Amino acid sequence: MAYARQLYNKSDLPAGDFDAHFTFAQTLSESAKLADKTLLVVSIPASQNEIGGEGGLAALERLKNVIERVETSWRPASAEEGFEIVRRRLFQPIRDADLFTARDAVVKAFADEYRKYAQEFPTEAGKSEYERRIKAAYPIHPELFDRLYNDWSTLDKFQRTRGVLRLMSSVIHALWEREDKGLMILPASVPVDAPAVQSELTRYLPPIWDPIIEKDIDGPNSLPLKIDRENPMLGRYSAARRVARTLYLGSAPTQDATKKGLEDRQIKLGCVQPGETSGTFGDALRKLADQATYLYVDGSRYWYATQPSVNRLAEERAERYHPEDVVEAIRGRLAEEQKHRGDFAKVHPCPVGASDVVDEPEAKLVILSPDYPHSAKADSSPGRAAAAEILNRGSAGRNCGNMLVFLAADRTRLVDLDKAVRSYMAWASIEAEKKSLNLDPFQVNQVEQRLESSDKAVKGRIPETYVWLLVAGQKRPAPGEAFPPVEWQETRLQGQEWLAERASKKLKNDGLLVTNMAGAVLRFEIDQVPLWRGNHVGVKQLVDDFAKYLYLPRVKNAQVILDAIQDGAGRLTWAEDTFAYADLYDAATDRYRGLEAGSRPSVQLDANSVVVKPEVATAQRDKEAAAAAAAAMAASPEAAAASVRLA
Repeated sequence: MAYARQLYNKSDLPAGDFDAHFTFAQTLSESAKLADKTLLVVSIPASQNEIGGEGGLAALERLKNVIERVETSWRPASAEEGFEIVRRRLFQPIRDADLFTARDAVVKAFADEYRKYAQEFPTEAGKSEYERRIKAAYPIHPELFDRLYNDWSTLDKFQRTRGVLRLMSSVIHALWEREDKGLMILPASVPVDAPAVQSELTRYLPPIWDPIIEKDIDGPNSLPLKIDRENPMLGRYSAARRVARTLYLGSAPTQDATKKGLEDRQIKLGCVQPGETSGTFGDALRKLADQATYLYVDGSRYWYATQPSVNRLAEERAERYHPEDVVEAIRGRLAEEQKHRGDFAKVHPCPVGASDVVDEPEAKLVILSPDYPHSAKADSSPGRAAAAEILNRGSAGRNCGNMLVFLAADRTRLVDLDKAVRSYMAWASIEAEKKSLNLDPFQVNQVEQRLESSDKAVKGRIPETYVWLLVAGQKRPAPGEAFPPVEWQETRLQGQEWLAERASKKLKNDGLLVTNMAGAVLRFEIDQVPLWRGNHVGVKQLVDDFAKYLYLPRVKNAQVILDAIQDGAGRLTWAEDTFAYADLYDAATDRYRGLEAGSRPSVQLDANSVVVKPEVATAQRDKEAAAAAAAAMAASPEAAAASVRLA
């Protein structure tokens, strides 16, 4: 046919024209039919490139007309036959019994893996027929053959058998040189970075694939290699690199197909060897989907394309944001923490200065701005300095310093939060401009999915970043001594709860935040300093003391003190281990009015109410009882005389 197309539309040729050529072909076929022990083989090209224009098409039609009357058609090699052809051409046959045993052990290991973790792989992989295919294709995995025969063979220039042989010869040579230890040659095993292999793969594709391979698929500066280096669990298996290779082999030749790419189960089938965890490759796939420029995702299907995805646009925008814009976005996220206070009365997110934190006798959590991170055991960290400034209220001093605890970001983790917030800001801006960017429906869907996932990433990064709880404390001073210096205690928080809820839970467990106090405990604390002002202490004064002095327990609010006073004064054993309560102290008469003990009083938080020492309250009660008895005797002499006679 290649000769005949040169004669098309030409006349007066010495050796005969186009028609004469096919007259010869017809005579030849008839003669072969009549001759004994003679076979005429005619190979007809299948691709347009080999047919060669109008002359080629005309020659093909004439040749078919000539041959059809006497032909017996032979179809090309099937995929199953292709296994055998490639295996026999590239590998010596197995003759040693030990090698048969080794092969069967490998085949069984793969088959068992697919059956044991059936939910991780395509359904057909767990069937006995697939085990037979593994044995037939050994040492090349059937999934690699499927990709080459079903996907790559659709390319015009790729010949099913010859193309596979050329490619696999380069692949096997490269793996042999690298002393590859894989049990079988999977799609993930194909060393796309090897020059000979890459040349075989790209010769059938547009030149635009070369930079895509270098950036997103395989090479010394490629993204998958970077991901593997940054994540030891992935790097142990070169998981990102193997996933990228598998994706390339399954998506590069199908750019014009309606159903592009591979499902996640097919990707794992092309990557996982027995003994490896499929979840590792799932993690690598997700990281690639988040960062790759040319990787597209639609539900569970993934593919590489020659046009940059919106990932690239988001990546460029994320890099351009000014650091202060990112910090402001983090502050906005932290402002949402005010809605979930835990056991704190208030939450102050990112105060600009000390005056922004109100000076009230209520426990408050101060979430420091990301401008002031903290590192473990760093006494001079920006976070520690900012906490001290707010605690001291600048130079003005603070009356309720014992009501404050601080939460600071970890300096190292702040980098991850910054990256997550930048990504969210980028996807949010793309979503807002989807019409002006002229995004197609698929890209719009991708943007919505990535916006949702990046939002979740930011929410997850915040509790991972804000982990340092900074609590100011002080040793209890001895009577007459100056106040000891402030000592800071740092505690690393864990968990994914709202910041204030997590912090208050940790403080309560460690005894650094009291939400309920017994009367006996309050009496103990009053005696330790002591806090008595003479024979009593004012209720308001007591509340102020607990709010101010760092050596006292940190209570949630004034109500904790009021409840403790009510509990202590209401105890039957108040005279031995707690105290009494009075509405006010009358200095003119040296008497406590509204003195109550042994029954639960209604405690008032005002300038008059006092907590009274038990011995003083007992003395007043005894004095008042004796006076009452004397008054009774004076009022009724006959009754007094009768009582004397009776006695």
